[in-house]
Amino acid sequence: MITPSFDQLLSRVDSKYTLVVATAKRARELMDDTSENAVRKPVTTALEEIAAGLITYQRVKQGVK
Repeated sequence: MITPSFDQLLSRVDSKYTLVVATAKRARELMDDTSENAVRKPVTTALEEIAAGLITYQRVKQGVK
């Protein structure tokens, strides 16, 4: 993966874990909508959207333990 760079991606999120979760969730959404950008891989598209600032997230305090 050359673009977007890892440093650029980490500047948009607060941790590597957040980057992985946000990318996976967006990639699943893209896979469900097969008409959108069918030529490109969903993970690549998700990473580019995060780097461009199109994807936002909200950290919740409660979680599964």
